[in-house]
Amino acid sequence: MKKYILFIGLGAGLVSCNDFLTLQPEYQINEVSFYKNAQDFETALTGTYAGLQGLHDAAIVYLGDLSTDNAEIRWTSPTVAETELDEMNPTPANGFLNTVWTTCFATIARSNNILSRLDAVNLTDAQKKQFRGESLFLRAYSYFYLVRLFGNVPIVEVAFRSPNEIMAFDMTRKPASEVYDLIISDLTEAASLLNGVTLASKSQASVGAAKTLLGKVYLTTKQYEQAKNVLKEVIDQKTYSLQPDYKKLFTNGNDELPESIFEIKYLSGNVGEGNSFSSIFTPARFDMAIFPGNMQGSGRVLPTVQMVNAYQPGDLRKAASVGDSVRLVTGRYEKERYGLKFVDFTTGIVGDGGVNFISLRYADVLLMYAEALNETGNTQEALTYLNMVRTRAGLQPRSGLSKAEMTLALEEERRVEFFLEGHRWFDLVRTGRLQTVMNKYFQDNGLKFTVADHEVLMPIPLREIDINPNLGQNPGY
Repeated sequence: MKKYILFIGLGAGLVSCNDFLTLQPEYQINEVSFYKNAQDFETALTGTYAGLQGLHDAAIVYLGDLSTDNAEIRWTSPTVAETELDEMNPTPANGFLNTVWTTCFATIARSNNILSRLDAVNLTDAQKKQFRGESLFLRAYSYFYLVRLFGNVPIVEVAFRSPNEIMAFDMTRKPASEVYDLIISDLTEAASLLNGVTLASKSQASVGAAKTLLGKVYLTTKQYEQAKNVLKEVIDQKTYSLQPDYKKLFTNGNDELPESIFEIKYLSGNVGEGNSFSSIFTPARFDMAIFPGNMQGSGRVLPTVQMVNAYQPGDLRKAASVGDSVRLVTGRYEKERYGLKFVDFTTGIVGDGGVNFISLRYADVLLMYAEALNETGNTQEALTYLNMVRTRAGLQPRSGLSKAEMTLALEEERRVEFFLEGHRWFDLVRTGRLQTVMNKYFQDNGLKFTVADHEVLMPIPLREIDINPNLGQNPGY
């Protein structure tokens, strides 16, 4: 029965063997009455996309920023899980890791459900292509987070119709190379299927989103020529452009901007549809007057001094990304460092933020393309794309950089461009710089913490190993 229970962790939403054929609650899918027409598939896809709200609301930012030199906790009673990430000392019991594991596998299971049912329903060829393309993107999107964080993970490409099928399936972890092969295959096919498809919203997978993510996958696996080619295709689409006002990317009304490629929608005023960024990015003060009703922040993910100092003089992104003082209920202002991105200053309810999270955007395409060019011996051409991002930020262009200098310049640029967007940890791991950067940061701050060799991967969640010991644990944990 262990594999059956594990698959609950992977998002099947099953209850028990006896209940399998008599699904009653609305959130469970009954094969008899569902997946009968295009609207059913659209509904299923909407539910699959919705799962990404929980993935990005805190978990990815905690892992991507709090675990690096970008951010720190500044409040008196952090949870054990928060402290572990702040000190880069994750344990298998960390709740944020469990959230990523269960949310990503839930998305994979839902995507597989859709993929397995398309051929049995009377849909047009165009509908089948679109639904398949979106589902493949979502599966690849989830696996990309899993493989970067955990390395070897189970590969599930099928939808299960009975508990016996689940119990018979091989749920052991497969080599990361095989996971990447699946991701690349899924994204390549998704890009082909979605080519020419007009979508209603940038919260849906598009050909641009599939190619952008594929470019990031190729960079991660050091296939630089392939990365260069596919990212150039995104640029040549001429579908996207840099948003002139950087701040607009992260404030209310940031829907469907020209820079956005793939975004996670949040809605204030609807229970369960908002995000928590307004709380976690702002100071843990009861005497602030920056929100309606004087809502208190939590101080969980705040910029470090080093992060604030990373902005060059004149960088327009600084004022849009970090605050340096807060208004108090007394009317005076007091010095505080805090994050501004995705903070909804119109809400006074924790977890009710209505600013969308832009997961993939054009600035990332330009900087990734510059990285791919630099890695393939085209450093001078790479400067053009680095400087496009710098120009938008109000900075002077760089020139005359060597390949090694360009690598560090891109690291610096990505840090300030994507602060609080969950990129930093993944960027440093991808470039092999995590230990160098973080161990220097800890040393410079007089801290005894270090990032050991094994900590470039996160531990497999203890809950999943308790359910299925065959998963095993990553070395060192």
